[in-house]
Amino acid sequence: MNQLDRTVLLSSTYIKTGMTPQGLYDKCMSLANNLWWSWHPEVINMFRSLDPIRWRHLGHNPIALLQEFTPERLENRINELVLHTRIDQSYRRMREYFHTRPDWAKKYIGVLGSKPVAYFSLEFGVHESVPIYSGGLGVLSGDHIKSASGLGVPLVAVGLFYDQGYFKQHLDESGWQQEEYLDTMVEYLPLKTPLGKDGKTITVCVETRSGKIFARVRQMNVGRVNLYLLDTDLDENSPEDRQLTSRLYGGNVRTRIRQELVSGVGGVRALKALGITPGVYHLNEGHNAFATLEVIREKMHEDGMSFHDAFRQVAQCTVFTTHTPVPAGHDRFDAGLMEEHLGPLRDSLGIAAEQLMELGRVEPYNPHEPFCMTVLGLKLSRYANAVSSLHGHVSRLMWANLWPHRTEEEIPIGHITNGVHVPSWMSWQMKTLFERYLGVNWSQESIDPESWQGVYRIDPGELWETHNALKTMLISFARRRLSRQCRRRGEPDEVIEQTRNLLDPQILTIGFARRFATYKRATIILRDIDRLDKICNNPERPVQFIFAGKAHPADNPGKEFIRAIANLRHDPRFSNRILFIEDYDINVCRHMVQGVDVWLNNPRRPLEASGTSGMKAVLNGGLNLSILDGWWAEAYDGTNGFAIGRGTQHIDESITDERDCQYLYEVLENEVVPLYYEVDEHGLPNAWIKRMMNSFSTLGWRFSAHRMVADYVINTYLPAAGGVSCKMPAH
Repeated sequence: MNQLDRTVLLSSTYIKTGMTPQGLYDKCMSLANNLWWSWHPEVINMFRSLDPIRWRHLGHNPIALLQEFTPERLENRINELVLHTRIDQSYRRMREYFHTRPDWAKKYIGVLGSKPVAYFSLEFGVHESVPIYSGGLGVLSGDHIKSASGLGVPLVAVGLFYDQGYFKQHLDESGWQQEEYLDTMVEYLPLKTPLGKDGKTITVCVETRSGKIFARVRQMNVGRVNLYLLDTDLDENSPEDRQLTSRLYGGNVRTRIRQELVSGVGGVRALKALGITPGVYHLNEGHNAFATLEVIREKMHEDGMSFHDAFRQVAQCTVFTTHTPVPAGHDRFDAGLMEEHLGPLRDSLGIAAEQLMELGRVEPYNPHEPFCMTVLGLKLSRYANAVSSLHGHVSRLMWANLWPHRTEEEIPIGHITNGVHVPSWMSWQMKTLFERYLGVNWSQESIDPESWQGVYRIDPGELWETHNALKTMLISFARRRLSRQCRRRGEPDEVIEQTRNLLDPQILTIGFARRFATYKRATIILRDIDRLDKICNNPERPVQFIFAGKAHPADNPGKEFIRAIANLRHDPRFSNRILFIEDYDINVCRHMVQGVDVWLNNPRRPLEASGTSGMKAVLNGGLNLSILDGWWAEAYDGTNGFAIGRGTQHIDESITDERDCQYLYEVLENEVVPLYYEVDEHGLPNAWIKRMMNSFSTLGWRFSAHRMVADYVINTYLPAAGGVSCKMPAH
């Protein structure tokens, strides 16, 4: 194209749209700079269409993609693809979203309108392009703030900015997990620098006995919610402290207490510097419990309260969520670390070192007991909850000694079962199908159980076709990833070529993906390898498995589980039946939960607090096959999935494991496989499809993050803020 043609094209475009190339570029960048786009498929598809190959290579990051264009090149590309209308519609929808108050908020938020919720979490998993999460806890936090945005809940979120995030996972030739930490390209993230009242960048300071730690405040917009992230990579800090927020869950116990001090105490100070006065503090897990001590200090120094009066008032407005049913999973610090890091704050509180330690002990006067963050969270909150019904029971037993004179029923730990953000995890293909049969406004009413009952109106053939299209996409994705894994390891061309034909879209496909902690028992299905061979390679009813997940860098037993599964690729019986995808993240999870026929979960009961990956599979027609633990213990009704065992466990773990292994084989052989392959004359597995519909109708609304956040608002946030709960209609 010559210069004259180019000028004419740009001029005609300007006349048509009323916008210069720079204006159009800025509009696209505005869309990219708020993570609202990450749960709107039409916007994602718009970005992808600009350059599908670079979109994939850049980790689905629209800012990184747009920065590869000049305004003029972007204008030309938009003209080629005729994207003007889509961009305008997306931009207009985003602006309307920000300036419209949801009907739900008008009915229910009450006093929270003037007393926002401050939601603290050590990690946030909003999208794979923002790597400040490791797994389930972070993704739950991300889903929580997305649904708070959708419902219009006045909420701000506080966490840490990790410039290396969590590790990238690679398996070596022996199948052993290798960890690699990469610097995040900050310029490609939707980060802002909020300014204080003086117009300057906000920096907070947290004092310790060994010096001051400084952190600057960064801001990320997630729909209507502002997420504030503290970053210690500043010249004012020592080399040790500059690295504090480099890696998620990296370093030793000293690193952990300093991270939690910055997140909790620094987070409260950041909110104050921003001019935000919360009415409720929600601590997502014990990592941020130091925040309560800083709020007590504020009330003592600003309102003249005594320590005990401030303690009671802060506890009244604090909500604490515990996620960990394993005692070893709760952070504990010795007296020396506590005095070094909390000493200056303790001085301001006017309490002795022993008094501070007592706040974090189950047995306050036991000098040998370390300080536990969960104990502090429980003592300094009047609204404490577990994350499933069964986990509530486990948590009350675990912490019963904090209330020695109460029965289990009287222990003040309730439960609000986790949920997942439906727009983020339901595929756009399934969403389109639902809207055609249930109405275009269906997703806006997905918190209402009645809105899901229309699923029975969907044509079974269309539902099955949609599901199989998603399955084919998963298999294509798995082949690409496996091919890349083989190339990185330098394997022969013929091996790489074989990966392009692995898996069969016609075969029952089972997915297992999660953190490879040993209690999740990823390898339990390998206990009887010959029986597994018969299941996988049945000539008439074969089965294939896709695994993914990371083990903590220090968890060698978990890494052994990964190696055992990954090395089955060398066994000719399983080389095309059992595969392991490296580097599990939100992107891998999205493909798997949207494409599998069955989602497998077999933790050792009752150690799964909730689990949310199976909820994501529900939204895409996948059926759960799970131990009756966590959320599945309250979800399974006999018609909406499959259960492994009867919900019991033996006092001897080895016997429990052997029983559950046998239950797993039996339910696969006698229920799952026969039902999947039982088809009519049109090739439709009608009984299976009916079970899919039952899963949608009974579980979709009930385990959504909108329902979860609504429960928090009604049952904890409003009373904690001193408001009156306006009860929602009974579910």
